[in-house]
Amino acid sequence: MRTTSYDFENPDARFKVVINHEEQYSIWPADLPVPGGWNETGVNASKAECDAYIEEHWTDMRPKSLRMALDGEHAA
Repeated sequence: MRTTSYDFENPDARFKVVINHEEQYSIWPADLPVPGGWNETGVNASKAECDAYIEEHWTDMRPKSLRMALDGEHAA
């Protein structure tokens, strides 16, 4: 099994902001393919810029399915 480590504190490192079907966000090294179950948001930037994007856009930490269940909505 191949493993790779990344220096998330390196100011020159580039990352992608990714999102899953539950509308949960994460960052992923820009030079690696996005793992299954995740989609790119189009943001490709420094870790600080990716973190700022996530903080601005991920305002409800609950998974989408839980939000819908608690709000009485049904999945489309």
